[in-house]
Amino acid sequence: MNEELETTTNLVTNKLESWSDALVSNLPNIGIALLVMVASYFMSKLVYNIVLKLIYKKINQTAVTKLIARTSSVVIVIAGLFLALSALNLSQTVTGLLTGAGISGIVIGLALQGTLSNTIAGIVLSFRKNIRYGNWIKTNGYEGEVIDIALNYLTLKEADNNLVVIPNKTIIENPFKNFSLTKKMRVSIECGVGYNSDLDKVKHVTLDVINKLYNQEKIDETAEFYYTHYGDSSINFLARFWVYGENGLAKLSAKSDVIIALKKAFDKENINIPFPIRTLNVNSNTMTSLTKELEVFNQN
Repeated sequence: MNEELETTTNLVTNKLESWSDALVSNLPNIGIALLVMVASYFMSKLVYNIVLKLIYKKINQTAVTKLIARTSSVVIVIAGLFLALSALNLSQTVTGLLTGAGISGIVIGLALQGTLSNTIAGIVLSFRKNIRYGNWIKTNGYEGEVIDIALNYLTLKEADNNLVVIPNKTIIENPFKNFSLTKKMRVSIECGVGYNSDLDKVKHVTLDVINKLYNQEKIDETAEFYYTHYGDSSINFLARFWVYGENGLAKLSAKSDVIIALKKAFDKENINIPFPIRTLNVNSNTMTSLTKELEVFNQN
């Protein structure tokens, strides 16, 4: 019994001594590892602040700037962790961590494929110069002012004050029209006049109305007027002119102003804007038959 107890005690003592020797021999490595971890922590803080300031100068979007800054700081901390483990001669542990991180990344990526794609699209949108806060855009059947570009969605405020939330991935993958990229836009108006109208006079009056409301020379553009086709009740024309504006409301307002002024000018010049007319040709036999049927109907 005493021999077994002595043997066990010797084993424990030898194990503790071996641990103690390993600890003493690895003290320099432990010190280096601790220094690396502390240095990586403070460096990550510094990198976070620097990246945050640099990115914020390019994109005024808090969520995206913080995400990029935090990602940069996390990369620094992870790099410090791997260096610290290498300093402790734990290369197998580092290999295991890298393998586990790779497998976990694949699993998480597959599980959050939609969310990650929207997030990446949000980051891409934040760096694109052709879409910004306050822009008036039209995309995916919706039109309005961009009031928010979050990490995974874009918010539009329509003219009727409704908010439309669109996934960023949808914006990236589909075309969109940005009215705010240019300071002026072209407005088109279609109308028709009667067949007895003086077409030269109609053209002159229309262009005169447009230039009085929106002087094309000041805009450095020219109003256009074209007769397009013969309609059922009218000869139709297309008038196009330029206005200063950066959203759909400016276009609607200009179009409305010209329509009102054009109607007044046409009335003053006795130019008729006809409504649809249908002419029925009835021969005498048909008329007689209809008269007899009416008489029978009235007698009953």
